[in-house]
Amino acid sequence: MTLSDVDHYMVWATDAKVAQFCSWEPCTSREEAITYITDSVLTHPWLRAICLEDDRPIGYILIMAVDDIRKEIGYVLARKYWGKGFATEAVRLVTAEIFKEMPEIERLEALVDVDNVGSQRVLEKVGFTREGVMRNFIIMKGSVRDMVMFSFLPSDPLK
Repeated sequence: MTLSDVDHYMVWATDAKVAQFCSWEPCTSREEAITYITDSVLTHPWLRAICLEDDRPIGYILIMAVDDIRKEIGYVLARKYWGKGFATEAVRLVTAEIFKEMPEIERLEALVDVDNVGSQRVLEKVGFTREGVMRNFIIMKGSVRDMVMFSFLPSDPLK
């Protein structure tokens, strides 16, 4: 993603339904979006746009370090594209490549809010293992939330 993607970014970043299970609040202005892209997106060590065939971004996917051998995958997608396979395909592509790009990884994790059934389904369709519910695991937007832990190992088969 680049600063020129700010208007496309605003489509999902201003949507309260999209932000519901994210750590961030919906974006309220173009200036705020530019600041976020500049400070958080462009500087992120591993973040890629999820794009349509015309290269228009409709979301992003990222890899975050947990420790030396574990990474966490996260993703966000404009609501208009939910349920159409875009997130599943992005997660599948990144999962297939990340172990080659970062051979030190022994485990790719995803933490998903217990109520975010759509995101849980994405991970299951790709082949992630649902390991269990982490009770009272995180404070998200002022509320203590249960999270579902998913994992994918280099030896696991992609679906």
